[in-house]
Amino acid sequence: MEHRVGIIGFGEAGSTFARAAGWESSAFAFDTADKHASIEEAGVQNCPSLTIVCENTSQLISVVTADQALNVAQNAAQHFSRGCLYFDMNSVAPETKIAAAKWVEAAGGRYVDVAVMAPVNPQRLAVPLLLAGPHADAGQEALTALGFTNLRIVGNAVGRASTIKMLRSVMYKGVEALTAECLLACEKAGVTDEVLASFGNDWSEQADYRIDRMLVHGLRRSAEMYESSQTLLSLGISPSLTDGTVEWQQALGELAISPIPTGLKAKLQAILETMP
Repeated sequence: MEHRVGIIGFGEAGSTFARAAGWESSAFAFDTADKHASIEEAGVQNCPSLTIVCENTSQLISVVTADQALNVAQNAAQHFSRGCLYFDMNSVAPETKIAAAKWVEAAGGRYVDVAVMAPVNPQRLAVPLLLAGPHADAGQEALTALGFTNLRIVGNAVGRASTIKMLRSVMYKGVEALTAECLLACEKAGVTDEVLASFGNDWSEQADYRIDRMLVHGLRRSAEMYESSQTLLSLGISPSLTDGTVEWQQALGELAISPIPTGLKAKLQAILETMP
């Protein structure tokens, strides 16, 4: 069981890692949604329960939605073996990771706070990962053996990697929300081209990418930005703008526009036609 890895959550991150690594029979996966076909396509073993994943592995990678991160850690802690490395790669506030770590450590596991610092595609196993916590060194060694190539330890305290991720998202995903708010208004006013031209030559392409990400991943990003908001509150900083980011990410994600139109103007028009 030494080299077996369990993947909890088989969305974009979990499935991308599994396909890129070629873990095949050494990996076990579980998702509350019906991901049977996707898991089989990736060549890993589909498990009908979290319990089976935990009982068959000595390393667990948790990549679930932000609102389920703590619940998954609590449930996994009831079933994994002592010494299990638990890689919490979820985009949650540091307080959430500290709480999760307590459950994992109390059960004899080794908790590693991991922050995924870029989209997993197209970088896949080369995506930059920040590691923190007392077991970060062991975590780095294990993740390297699993095929990850861009790892950096940022501290011995659980929550430090998450703090970096959450506060970076305040800016990064906040710019996405501001882009949507500005350009949707511009489109309604008929001044989109003029405003974009005033920003610089590459702004249209950047804006197209940012709005695309919101349409595709808005619901997940909204949950993440709520965690960023909680991080700001814990530091005594008002999350007034970040709360607006939560709302914009949620609003565009809920539109469920499919397929996503090609080009910025087409996206803006589709959003305005679909928004209530």
